[in-house]
Amino acid sequence: MNRAEFEAELRRDGYDCCEVDIPPNEHRAAHTHGFDARLLILSGVFTIGYEDKQVHYRPGDTCSVAAGTMHEERTGPEGARYVAGRRSAAG
Repeated sequence: MNRAEFEAELRRDGYDCCEVDIPPNEHRAAHTHGFDARLLILSGVFTIGYEDKQVHYRPGDTCSVAAGTMHEERTGPEGARYVAGRRSAAG
């Protein structure tokens, strides 16, 4: 899926859309969000940790994190840039 298709799908499903840049070697400790999130990685590597599992997302990869899901976020030495879709947990 390319960026235009991803953004169109987000809007169709009621998500707000924005582009996010995260600096290199960023670590965001375990937390939750009050919104559903969907991401399309544009550059770098973005790692999401769920309990005892780490998932690495690279350019072209997509992922979803449901509201209330406990997770950590990390970037590598290049940082990461992605398109983010956010939708109220009430949907």
